[in-house]
Amino acid sequence: MKARIMKAFLEEVHEKSMKFTMDDLAKRLGISKRTLYEHFSSKTEILDAMIDSTLQEFDEKTDIIMKDDELHLVDKIKKVITVIPKYNDFYNWQILDQMRKTHPQQWERVHAALHEWDELRELIEQGIHEGIIADQNVELLMKLIIDATNSTLDRKFFYENRMTVTEALDSIVDILLFGFIKKSDD
Repeated sequence: MKARIMKAFLEEVHEKSMKFTMDDLAKRLGISKRTLYEHFSSKTEILDAMIDSTLQEFDEKTDIIMKDDELHLVDKIKKVITVIPKYNDFYNWQILDQMRKTHPQQWERVHAALHEWDELRELIEQGIHEGIIADQNVELLMKLIIDATNSTLDRKFFYENRMTVTEALDSIVDILLFGFIKKSDD
């Protein structure tokens, strides 16, 4: 039931922004407010559950990639950058801006998570140490990668250009890792 409530919460956010009520959510679900309150005491609690769920899922998927000894370092980097949690459509600039205004503590958690990427930093440093990645300023590389991947939060751009978030992330990673200059057919 909690997953169903979180899905309905996301639908309400997309339709009404963060301005919907628990009444609206109960109606969408076809349940009483009492039943809704048996699972979550407030919109904030649902929001926290969604954030917890996506961050936990992101960490679990990333951990699996990091521990996969079969993957080449470049493949690990690509897979780590392209991890997408189940509620990824929750993470877009419009919703995050609303969250910043109405739920600043939750926004701060998400904002921090969008700008910290210890596992990726570890992979890049390993790549530089092993000579696979050019010796560059790691902080600059991290900023470029984080800013590029966070650009997928601009869903309008990708919608207008008929591109999914997954396709966008794959293209971003390919450009960041391999450049955009066409290689000659030597």
